[in-house]
Amino acid sequence: MDTGIQLGRRFRSLKLWMILRHFGAARLRSILAEHIRLAHEFAACVDRHPDFERLAPVPFAVVCFRANPRGLHLGSAELDLFNQRLLDRVNATGEVFLSHTRVNGVFVIRIAIGHLRTTAAHTRRAFELLSQHTAALAIAS
Repeated sequence: MDTGIQLGRRFRSLKLWMILRHFGAARLRSILAEHIRLAHEFAACVDRHPDFERLAPVPFAVVCFRANPRGLHLGSAELDLFNQRLLDRVNATGEVFLSHTRVNGVFVIRIAIGHLRTTAAHTRRAFELLSQHTAALAIAS
């Protein structure tokens, strides 16, 4: 998969060539545009909800955010731990898979929209799960 016919050079462009050949450039552009639209829609939900905050711009199909429940006054280490627990709980449902990273030293949850069959129903459900589990964790804290 990584080498060309002569087995001496990497053939990284093969994956891109196959994708372009299968979908065509116009269809690939429309798929990417839809993923970016879904990310912007998800980011808007984060921005509207008082218990969440977005920590990075959304130029593509990735949204970096964290829960910061309005009723809790957590320090940065406690807020990181709260978000780690939230991520673990949401992923444990098996309905969605979210990842994490650090932005400026802050633990953030990351949703990356990239599957061909992802729809607005999937991203809405992800946000519902996040909201429900944030509320449950805030009550338990």
